[in-house]
Amino acid sequence: MRNSSLFTKMKILVLNCGSSSIKYALYNMDDQSVITSGGIEKIGLPDSFITVKLNGEKHKWEHPIGEHTAGVQYIFEVLTTGEYAVLKSLEELDAVGHRMVHGGEKFNKSVRLTPEVMEAFAQCNDLAPLHNPANIKGVNAVSALLPNIPQVGVFDTAFHQTMPDYAYMYALPYQLYKEYGVRRYGFHGTSHRYVSQRVCEFLGVKPEDKRIITCHIGNGASIAAVKYGKCVDTSMGLTPLEGLMMGTRTGDIDAGAVTYLMDKFNLDTKGISDLLNKKSGLAGVSEGSSDFRDILAGIAAGNDKARLAKEMYTYRIKKYIGAYAAAMEGVDIILFTGGAGENQWEVREGATNGLEYMGVKMDQTRNRSCRATEAILSADDSQVTVCCIPTDEELMIALDTQALC
Repeated sequence: MRNSSLFTKMKILVLNCGSSSIKYALYNMDDQSVITSGGIEKIGLPDSFITVKLNGEKHKWEHPIGEHTAGVQYIFEVLTTGEYAVLKSLEELDAVGHRMVHGGEKFNKSVRLTPEVMEAFAQCNDLAPLHNPANIKGVNAVSALLPNIPQVGVFDTAFHQTMPDYAYMYALPYQLYKEYGVRRYGFHGTSHRYVSQRVCEFLGVKPEDKRIITCHIGNGASIAAVKYGKCVDTSMGLTPLEGLMMGTRTGDIDAGAVTYLMDKFNLDTKGISDLLNKKSGLAGVSEGSSDFRDILAGIAAGNDKARLAKEMYTYRIKKYIGAYAAAMEGVDIILFTGGAGENQWEVREGATNGLEYMGVKMDQTRNRSCRATEAILSADDSQVTVCCIPTDEELMIALDTQALC
């Protein structure tokens, strides 16, 4: 560890590098507080810009960033120089934690990043061709600028590696799994891990005693079944397309419908991927927005397509809750997290209506008054406890980085 003095606060930088963006958060691990955070968007485009959040205020300005190494370097400059500086020098950083998207079957936990680890991670690039190469760019950028700093990788897929084979396998020829790794991997794992642990702390119970359904509902959405502290099933699959209806993704769809559309409209793989991932979901059904707030506004204005989109959206969440209760032979806790899960009581209400038969009894006042705060949403006499637990993937990455450094 670079700063060994007992009087020096441990500082960890968390980086999340996407194909054209870099998000960051700087933590003081003594009290797990965020010192500053921000990000760069539209990397490689002429109108790239950076945002910085400091002392509760958000600042934004345009700055040309051609590629990820330059982006990381500029973030380092913002952290150490100018009016938003919070570090005297980069020597104050103790470690960097990275969000790594697809670890395949190679990684079932967070690890220190070494050349050998990075080589193994690169072998998963085919499974996430947009995200993994961007993650690698972020790690390489830090290595180029701070060659001696410890770096840790935290994998979106790792938490789901405890699924049994009968849950993660597809009913395809077995050779496709053995040779090409075609199986369900799941995503949002860092979020599902954080909230499934945090809800137990919040309620004062032990994870190993509870069956928990974690609903991460945002523009991307997934559900996980966490039985006695371990994930036993999750809704996303080989890619983030499978599972729930999302902002612009179809979620579950008949593969025959996919080939039908490809033939009908002469679509290649890129064309069908664009349709299923970027033009469907809430936006496609409503023929409008992918934002649930806009869907609700459309319903209030009498838009029937918005009404249909909402009902499809919440119905599919409810279906998965029922399925995972069956998979775990019961459920003790259901929690909602993510942008819509934390902020939209309509989502939580729609997803739990009619579940009284399995012991879910919501408190309407609690549910409707809750926005992005830890809270119990179910009635006192509900057999199943329903909660809102805001996620904090960046803190989870920082904690793993601290533990490994």
